[in-house]
Amino acid sequence: MNYVKNILITGLPGVGKTALIKRLAEIFKEFNPAGFYTEDIKEDGIKTGYNAVSLYGDSIILAHITLKSKHRVGKYKLNIRGFDTFLIDIFMRDKKKGLYIIDEIGKIECKSKKFGKFMDELLDSELPVIASIADKGTGIISDIKKRDDVKLIEILPENKVQIQKNLTMELRDILLE
Repeated sequence: MNYVKNILITGLPGVGKTALIKRLAEIFKEFNPAGFYTEDIKEDGIKTGYNAVSLYGDSIILAHITLKSKHRVGKYKLNIRGFDTFLIDIFMRDKKKGLYIIDEIGKIECKSKKFGKFMDELLDSELPVIASIADKGTGIISDIKKRDDVKLIEILPENKVQIQKNLTMELRDILLE
């Protein structure tokens, strides 16, 4: 069977990319996925930053309005050094992995040179990669979207249930091949 093992989910903010990534990580937990997802940090109902949460349960503050950092995206200051250490812990862990799950390939994450290097290595590896990727972006984001070994799927409010079903079947075929 001919298939593309690298699947990227794109769509507008808030459409459900992270929810889909988390659901796929749960569905395929028997394959020991390695990766992370991001979640909003809210204080008094207002988004003030983002956590990165590994599929092993570890988490760090990825970006926050009150961090002390020279790196920033919009109003958020970035924890690049902490994120780099977090990535090393996830991807260098001695554990049999069956696939990589990443949420998300976005502007904040791409400020880390180590993240860009890891993404190239993961996409070039033998293992399947399922990742969400920013709808818009330059540099690493556009370079990854242009690769001929990735399949780009746009999630919309009206197709997200069908996309989850299709991706579940497609990933199962890839993993069991």
